Amino acid sequence: MGTSLMGAEQLSAEPTTTDHTQRDLLRLATAGSVDDGKSTLIGRLLYDTKSVLADQLSAVEAATAARGGGQVDLALLTDGLRAEREQGITIDVAYRYFSTATRAFVLADTPGHVQYTRNMVTGASTAELAIVLVDARKGVLEQTRRHATITALLGVPHVVLAVNKMDLVDFDEAVFRSIADDFTSYATGLGLTDVVAVPLSALDGDNVVDRSSRTPWYSGPTLLEHLEAVPVLRDPRTEDFRFPVQVVIRPRNAEHPDYRGYAGRIASGVVRVGDELTVLPSGKTSRVVGIDTFDGPLDEAHAPLSVTLRLADDVDISRGDLLVPTSAPAQTGQDLVGTVCWLAEKRSVLGQRVFVRIGTRTVRALLREVNARLDVDSLTVEEWRGTDTLHAVDATDTSSDAAPSALGLNAIGRVVLRLAEPVALDEYATHRRTGGFLIVDPADGATLAAGMVGRTLLDALVPVDPAAGNDSDWLAGAGI
Repeated sequence: MGTSLMGAEQLSAEPTTTDHTQRDLLRLATAGSVDDGKSTLIGRLLYDTKSVLADQLSAVEAATAARGGGQVDLALLTDGLRAEREQGITIDVAYRYFSTATRAFVLADTPGHVQYTRNMVTGASTAELAIVLVDARKGVLEQTRRHATITALLGVPHVVLAVNKMDLVDFDEAVFRSIADDFTSYATGLGLTDVVAVPLSALDGDNVVDRSSRTPWYSGPTLLEHLEAVPVLRDPRTEDFRFPVQVVIRPRNAEHPDYRGYAGRIASGVVRVGDELTVLPSGKTSRVVGIDTFDGPLDEAHAPLSVTLRLADDVDISRGDLLVPTSAPAQTGQDLVGTVCWLAEKRSVLGQRVFVRIGTRTVRALLREVNARLDVDSLTVEEWRGTDTLHAVDATDTSSDAAPSALGLNAIGRVVLRLAEPVALDEYATHRRTGGFLIVDPADGATLAAGMVGRTLLDALVPVDPAAGNDSDWLAGAGI
C-alpha cells in the first residue's frame, strides 16, 4: 500500500555535523479538513528548520507577489501542483523531506477534502505518526473523525492533534481544551492511546518550532519538539523475519555460472547466515548460506535492508514467495478476511472476480462477502449477510439508493475473499508490513480497495458474525 517518494531535492541545504545516515528516521503523515492550514503548517516546518532551498523560497515569494503580495504564503512550498495552487487545496499525496540535528523526517502531505480521503490511506500506510489538524474555529468535524478512524485502522501508533489557527480565537485556552477533550474521547474509542494535543498558529509559527509567548497556559512541547522526542525505534530482532521475494537472480555468466539468489527488501526481523528458512506457500525449507549486498556480503541483515539471499538447496522459489523462519512459520490459506478502505468510484460487487496483491504476490480472487460497514460518525458497525449481487447491482452506480450491502468510495468495511491459490496471511495487527493487501480490478488494473488482513478496529467494535455453513459448491461454480 506504499508509494514512491519524491526526489532528494527537498533535503535540507544546510549541512550539520551529524551524519544523516546515523539519525533516527520518523515517517509521518498529515491530515485535516479543507482550509485547516495543513500546507501552511508543513511549509512552516520546512522554513523554520531551514529545509528550504533558496530557489524554492524565491519561487514562493514570486508566487505570493503575483497574488497581490503580503506575508509569504508558505503553503506554496508544498502545494506543488498547479491545480492545487489555483484552487487553494491539496489534491494529491506529496512527500517532503526535512531533518534536524537529531532526526530525519519523511512527511506525507495527504489531502483534506472528503473526496480524496482515499489518498490518506496511501500516505498513512507507512507512517509511524499522524498529525491531525483541526481549525480552532470549527473544532472536530466529520473529516477529523474519519482521519482518526483511518489512522487507527492503519495501526499508526502515535497521533498529534494540531489545533491550528489559535490566533483567530485569541489563543483561548478553553477553546483548545474543549477541542482536545472532544478529539481525545473519540480517539480513545478507536484504540488510539498516544494522543498529544498542541495549540499553534502555522501562519505565525506559534508552537510549531519555537515556543509561543501567546500561550503561557500551555506547558507541553512544541510540534517539532514532540516529533524529535516521540519513540520510533524498534529492535528488528524482536520481530518475526519476513522476506518477500522480489526477483530471482541468475546471471549465468562465466564469473557466476551457478549463482542463484533471491533479492528483495527485508520487511521485518533479522536474518543470519545459517538460519533455517521456510518458503511460503510451498512449505519447502532450506538454510541461508549467503547474504549479498551491493557493498559486499554480510553475516547478518535486518529490516529494512535490501539484500540477496543464497540458500543451500535448489528450492523452487519465484517472485511473490515469502521467506520466514522455519521455527516460526506464518499462516497460509485461501480465505482472506480483512478490513478495507474502498478507493474506487465503482461500488463493490459481490461475486466479482478481482486480483489481490499481497506482498510481492498477485493472485486471482473472488469477492465472496461484504459483511460489515463502519459508520464513522457514530463509531458503530452495521453488519450484513452477504449475498451475490453480481447481476443485481450496477457497479458504476454511485447514487445513495444503490444496494446497501456494498462499499462505495471512501467506505470502510469488512470483506471475505476466496483466493485462487494459497498465500501467506500475516495479521496486520502484528505484521504491518506484510499484512496489507490491495484489491485490483482485472479489467483495467485500477485499485479498488486497500485492506488489512485479520482482526482490526471493526472486530473490536462489533464481534464477527460467525459464518453460516460451507458454500464451497457455490465457489466451485464461480470457476475459482
